Amino acid sequence: MVSGFESIQLATIILIVVAGFAAGWVDAVVGGGGLLQLPALLLVPGITPVQALATNKMGSIFGTTTSAVTYYGRIKPDLRTAVPMAVIALAGSFGGAVLAATLPASVFKPIIVAALVAVALFTALKPNVGDITLLRHDGRTHYVVACLIGAVIGFYDGLIGPGTGSFLVIALVSAMGYAFLEASAKAKIVNMATNAGALLFFLPHGSLLWGVGLVLGLSNMAGGYLGARTAVKQGSKFIRVVFLLVVGALIIKLGFDVWQENFA
Repeated sequence: MVSGFESIQLATIILIVVAGFAAGWVDAVVGGGGLLQLPALLLVPGITPVQALATNKMGSIFGTTTSAVTYYGRIKPDLRTAVPMAVIALAGSFGGAVLAATLPASVFKPIIVAALVAVALFTALKPNVGDITLLRHDGRTHYVVACLIGAVIGFYDGLIGPGTGSFLVIALVSAMGYAFLEASAKAKIVNMATNAGALLFFLPHGSLLWGVGLVLGLSNMAGGYLGARTAVKQGSKFIRVVFLLVVGALIIKLGFDVWQENFA
């Protein structure tokens, strides 16, 4: 069992703790904390991309579980929608992780950047979207749409990952009609399942750095708890602003990756 602390410096450990806390806060509000955690993990000496991805998932599941429980205790999101969506997302995430082992993420990044730009424009140009919950579907259609969202975004999380929580939030807001606060609460439950699905694939392969993952997880828990409380207190308008900031950061990061891979 590899801890990841064999040759790591104290400064790197502190950076991982800070990144884990900040990522937990961001994930709890709108998702996208992987933007902070993954770069910090890549500073661990000798770490491979697969180990970084697996350890990131381990840290994230601590934070998403904590924020999901915190949200549930305060706003009671509808589990009749969230649980089936989460189960489907877990299966999708496992499938995405399997494919990630054979297919480079660079194939999909240009598509993801275009989707994020569309999401940002949609949210910015519709200032009232997500203020209140006005469900677009009822009955069986409501659950079918929820499960389709869970399957597609779960698969994406296992395959690539960055921005999964943000994609879940905007899908729940735009396709289903939830307010940002309700959408964030449900997204945490589903994101917890997608992290678990990817971990089910990575665990048998021995890819986890257990010591680093536990430190990352504990700091992620603290950030997730504070982030969920902040989101509940500040409401949907606050979440919308943070959402646009995180999506903007995702566009810059993934857009830079695409430019480097194709033109640099």
